[in-house]
Amino acid sequence: MTQHKYVVAVVDDDPRLLESLEELLESASYAVRSFSSAAALIRAGLAGLDLLITDVGMPGLDGFALRDLVNRERPELPVFLITGRHEIAEQIRARAVESFFCKPFDGQALLAAIARALTQQGRGR
Repeated sequence: MTQHKYVVAVVDDDPRLLESLEELLESASYAVRSFSSAAALIRAGLAGLDLLITDVGMPGLDGFALRDLVNRERPELPVFLITGRHEIAEQIRARAVESFFCKPFDGQALLAAIARALTQQGRGR
């Protein structure tokens, strides 16, 4: 019997981070769809995704705007925000947002948060 692989989309304009996250997520048996911009993800569509990880600071549509768009179109889809901008990080942490990670982040902590989010959405293993 084939086990379903959960599909995690990653959006970041830094190719090194995309590659690193792909390796981390694939090592945890997730299927990964990587995009270098929010526009690329939107063109590909949101169907079939189980979770989205997006950088906050990107050219064009930023991570906050992408999260808002996803929340309108697929409100059940968990969205994780990541950023290297520590001033943004402090503002978000002050709001006690659990699905937020500041670069560099602990990969195991991210994987644990993903597993929790999928479980809460009824998609966990």
